[in-house]
Amino acid sequence: MSDDQQNFVPAGFEAPTSLVGEGFWLEPLGGQHNERDLAAWGGSIEHIRATPGFGRNWPPLEGMSAEANLADLEGHARDFAERRGFTYSVLEGDGEGEVIGCLYVYPGREQPERVQVSSWVRADRAHLDVPLYEAVSRWMREVWPFGAGLIDYAPR
Repeated sequence: MSDDQQNFVPAGFEAPTSLVGEGFWLEPLGGQHNERDLAAWGGSIEHIRATPGFGRNWPPLEGMSAEANLADLEGHARDFAERRGFTYSVLEGDGEGEVIGCLYVYPGREQPERVQVSSWVRADRAHLDVPLYEAVSRWMREVWPFGAGLIDYAPR
């Protein structure tokens, strides 16, 4: 682990394990979300690629096997456990529902001292994109240990 990754969050900071919003709930992404996660992004590829903060490289147009998606989710879960980055499933309603999106909080690739935040919601839940963005922006300011001037999160 590089020094930048090791120091992404201050020692002693415990990353939150949930956020409740209007019509959604966030919890750390893990293998238990595999089937629902794959269905969520697999059915909304063009919509996600058009979401602010995402480019034309993800999600892959050809999709992914369940095994490859699981490996990806497990990698995100390891990052969370090792405090290198934090990825959350956006779940419908009170958290027992379908996966309807995802949130990523990672050090910037080219500027690791900056925080790269990105989120997406399924095409059929597009109306939740702005409420998710607003709730996460507030959460980042109020709960996370990052200065507002260091957070890059594409506005909606």
